[in-house]
Amino acid sequence: MLRFCGQEKCSIDANGRVKLSPRFIEDFLQRCGGDVVIHSLPEGAVAVYPEDVYQQMRASVGQAAEKAGLSLVQRRILRSFGALSQPDQITRQGRLTIPQAYRGNAELLPGTEVYLVGVEIGIEIWNAQRWEQELQDINTHLLQKGELEMAADLSAVNNEGIKGI
Repeated sequence: MLRFCGQEKCSIDANGRVKLSPRFIEDFLQRCGGDVVIHSLPEGAVAVYPEDVYQQMRASVGQAAEKAGLSLVQRRILRSFGALSQPDQITRQGRLTIPQAYRGNAELLPGTEVYLVGVEIGIEIWNAQRWEQELQDINTHLLQKGELEMAADLSAVNNEGIKGI
């Protein structure tokens, strides 16, 4: 069964909490028992990952301690994992409290309409207007990529000529 797919519209309450849909609650409970990591994304959204998925992401950085002393990029990667992530637990009511600092960056103010977006490894929480723009950007990107692929394919055919005629 597919997990963490689809999108749901809801709102941020006065305490900075979001109520997850039953489908996403079930996905998290089955995957990690409700232990999650909330991570502020640079594109202006908040990600919620099962704790084991987050650990895999961190492990992919590889030899972080050895590289940190020599690399500004490595130190920035570590900062983004450390400062912009926080462990949490989904409540019995299916709510998560988004940390204040993360809410500001993502424009997730109390009363704001948001989308909970499945990303197959967890979910992302987007301000509704930002999500609509992101979705438009995704579709534009995919169309442009498809046009470039078709142009490259036609160019290859024209360079090779049509074989078999």
